[in-house]
Amino acid sequence: MDRNRIMTRVSELPLYWRTLRHLKMIQVADRIRRRLFPARPDLSPAPPLRPGRKKPYHGCRSRAEVSGNRFTFLHCSAEVCRPGDWNRKDCSKLWLYNLHYFDFLRNEDVDGAHWIDRWIRENPPGSGNGWEPYPLSLRIVNWIKYHRSGHSLSPKALNSLAVQLRFLAASLEYHLLANHLLANAKALIFGGSFFDGEEGAKWLRKGWEMYREQLPEQILADGGHFERSLMYHSILLEDLLDVHQETGGEFLRTHLLKMLGFLRSFTGPDGRIALFNDAAFNVAPGPEELLEYAGRLGLRPEGPEGGGWFADSGYLRLERGDWTLFADAAPVGPDYQPGHAHADTLGFELFFKTRRIAVDSGVSGYQTPRRNPERGTGAHNTLRLDGRDSSEVWAAHRVGRRARITETRELPDGFTAEHDGYRPVMHRRSWRWLEDGSGLRIEDELKGTGSHTAELFWHFHPDCPVELREPGRAVVAEDFLLTYPADRLTAGVADDFWSPEFGLVLPNRTLILRYQGTLPLQLSVIISEKK
Repeated sequence: MDRNRIMTRVSELPLYWRTLRHLKMIQVADRIRRRLFPARPDLSPAPPLRPGRKKPYHGCRSRAEVSGNRFTFLHCSAEVCRPGDWNRKDCSKLWLYNLHYFDFLRNEDVDGAHWIDRWIRENPPGSGNGWEPYPLSLRIVNWIKYHRSGHSLSPKALNSLAVQLRFLAASLEYHLLANHLLANAKALIFGGSFFDGEEGAKWLRKGWEMYREQLPEQILADGGHFERSLMYHSILLEDLLDVHQETGGEFLRTHLLKMLGFLRSFTGPDGRIALFNDAAFNVAPGPEELLEYAGRLGLRPEGPEGGGWFADSGYLRLERGDWTLFADAAPVGPDYQPGHAHADTLGFELFFKTRRIAVDSGVSGYQTPRRNPERGTGAHNTLRLDGRDSSEVWAAHRVGRRARITETRELPDGFTAEHDGYRPVMHRRSWRWLEDGSGLRIEDELKGTGSHTAELFWHFHPDCPVELREPGRAVVAEDFLLTYPADRLTAGVADDFWSPEFGLVLPNRTLILRYQGTLPLQLSVIISEKK
């Protein structure tokens, strides 16, 4: 290794320390264990099946598209014609995960027995993407659902299912924790309720043990999931509904009612989720589908409809007249697992009636060149100082320095919050409705000293073009007027992108307001109906 590379590595040590110091000991120990003692496939015959139902399984639709050997996930299509295609080099890791999930078994026109048999023949035990714990967990559940719904798994498939369960039980994702560990637990519960005997009982016991340990931490008192992503919240909500249908139990019901209420509150007037952090449409079932599924199981959301301040999650929903605001005054996520966090502190999304006006930039993928920019502060409707991200996002799922919320307060006409992501400078933001209900005022305050550059980002929906008409005034979608102090801010409009779904990148426009000067600083920007 040459001297320059050594110096680069040394210079990166503080970044690694800021990232790794938050890990739990169990995460560190499990990474060491996985290196020294990797799981080995146990090819013993499958245990007997528990006497169980065979009837249509109430659940959500698949979002996979299958035509012959061609699969479409995440707006990307590829064929699976040869054994090596299960681990194609020209497809992203996330696409391959989706292939191995086997969600497509829910599609009525798919020959499930054919694809199960092919998977068994072409994916040797313990080898390839399909044997990693997360896709393994989802596939186990989908194969069992397939059998429960009136199809029959062959003896060969039942033996493979048992091998997969044993392999999963030996490779539970304690190095990651969070939503991955809950997916592992769900698979063990399904496996234990499907297979009888000592092995089945052991899987069932372990799965419930993990649920009882993890759910009280991961599902917050206000019903939000602690990774602060409405997409993962929805994925886990579907998982808990599935387990509730499979096993019942008051323990799950309590969490489900809270989660349903939270989802309802952070569903926009357009019927879709808020896009804070790693969130995209059409990965998890949509809110309407999840609420309908819950209703079929006799579950209804807790609490009144509407919004307010969800203090445990750190998310805000405010409404006034035709306007709806979602705002993020939350931690980046659990300190030991912020892998789905963005540097979006004090960001927001804004609706007028059912129209999304100001949008979060979304997520186009986890293994794309856009990954870091999409996680950065400049991709969100918030303030960036001196070109720095409010939290130090890096690699695909890493965070070093983290912004902390230091103060929150409800106001008669809105809400205010402060964070220390630019310490020693503090950033305070207030969202305040105009007195006549015609719009929203956003006030930003930077408390500090010295000369700095501040940028305010307004990302607009593709259907909302923005045009600078004169200093201090911008017209949005011909229906709204955005005003700002032209004596303090310079304005520019940039071509940008909105990624509301994985694999989907749509052109949009972003208004950037810049300040160059000394601190302290107070700014006010208003968006209102054009009169």
